[in-house]
Amino acid sequence: MKVHVGINVTDLNQSIEFYSKVFNAEPVKVKEDYAKFLLEDPGLNFTLNLKDEVSGNQVGHFGFQVENREEVFQHKERLEKLGFFAREEMDVTCCYATQDKFWVTDPDGNEWEFFYTKADVESMKTDSSCCAQEPVKIEIKTSSCCSKQ
Repeated sequence: MKVHVGINVTDLNQSIEFYSKVFNAEPVKVKEDYAKFLLEDPGLNFTLNLKDEVSGNQVGHFGFQVENREEVFQHKERLEKLGFFAREEMDVTCCYATQDKFWVTDPDGNEWEFFYTKADVESMKTDSSCCAQEPVKIEIKTSSCCSKQ
């Protein structure tokens, strides 16, 4: 089983370049208005859908949960060497857990966290930006996921 995430982007080439570096993988399919990454670890079917405009933030953030703190630092170092600024949050309490993490932002403003959960906690208390945002209302549309709007 793979998780599928499809996001709308305004510059397909810029987004392909960003996600190729973040995922450390090239897309398996590229069309003039679409790109698809199939990752084994984590099991992810990730697509980019070109749109004329992307407004608002339909999600809070995306993330990769890694196995240990060292893996957080390996990804952070790799992405910083590629020119991505990483906001670091170590030993923070977020979403009922104590975590070590860092963040990168894609060309359309979507935030990605790489995080390691050190321990569960009983409080929603937040020292991190991941849980501090207000919930976002999502308007459900009946159009196809891949149709141009």
